[in-house]
Order: sequence, then C-alpha cells, then structure tokens
Amino acid sequence: MSLPAPFDLLPDLCDNHQGLLHVAAPGFVDFGGKKTFHGVAVTLSCFEDNSLVRDLVGQDGHGKVLVIDGKGSLRRALLGDLLAQKAMDNGWEGIVINGAVRDVVTLGSLPLGVKALAACPVKTEKLGAGELGLVVSFADVTIHPGDYIYADPNGLVVSRVQLPA
Repeated sequence: MSLPAPFDLLPDLCDNHQGLLHVAAPGFVDFGGKKTFHGVAVTLSCFEDNSLVRDLVGQDGHGKVLVIDGKGSLRRALLGDLLAQKAMDNGWEGIVINGAVRDVVTLGSLPLGVKALAACPVKTEKLGAGELGLVVSFADVTIHPGDYIYADPNGLVVSRVQLPA
C-alpha cells in the first residue's frame, strides 16, 4: 500500500476517504519516536495489568498496531521502555493505549509509534488479567480486530478496510 508522505497522512486520508473513516476524539498524546504509523489492529482489553501486553509485544508485529483499551485509567502505566523496546524488536508498527505510559524520555527515542492519554510513573499489577481480540470502544470510535489504524500527529483514524493509495 502506498500512502501519502508521513507529514500529511491523516488530512489526505480524511479528504480522500471520508466515508470509510472513523476519527477518534482528540486527546491522545504522541509518546513514541515514530509519529506516523499504520497497520492492522490487534485488540486487547486490560485494566491496570499489562501481563497480556508483555505477551503480545513478544510476538511478530510486522504490519500491526496493538490497540489497548486500558479503560482510560491513568493510575498505572500499561507500557514502559522495556515493553516498547520488545515491541520494536518484534516489528510492531505502533501501539495505541486508552490509558497511560511511562519512561516517556526513552519512548520518545524509540522508532515506534506510541499514542496514549498521559504518562504515569507507576507500573501495573501482573495478575494475567485481560482479554485479547475483543471489539473495543473509546474516544468515539469502535475498533474491531483486523480493522486498519492510521495515526500521525493530527490524530487517529480507523477504517474497516485497507485504504487504497
């Protein structure tokens, strides 16, 4: 798939494919060093426990974006430097978190897309809680496993189909 240059990805996609896109409400902050990313959604729902995040970033992520519904909790960070490095090493395009991250200076130095609501220095519980492959809803969008996620500094959009060039 050939997409517009990184600096104009979402405005051009919105102009050219308006009927195919669902635009997330503003509020996400770019924490990763890679500001523009896209890929197939892999969904996870977890609350203040990143056990499954650790498992997923250890798997092949080429062409994929990990979408984590942390229920908007800002009390514990679902992603930090070690898991982000693992995601990068395994080829993940990016991670979108309806929740918090930590180790933000290091995250900003990694060539990985990371969008989250805020930073929090507190790590999560490790209880093995969470569910993979659910339909998740937050920020005025619903994301199904296999949807296409497109992100840049302008925001985040979701499409049920891969967008043509």
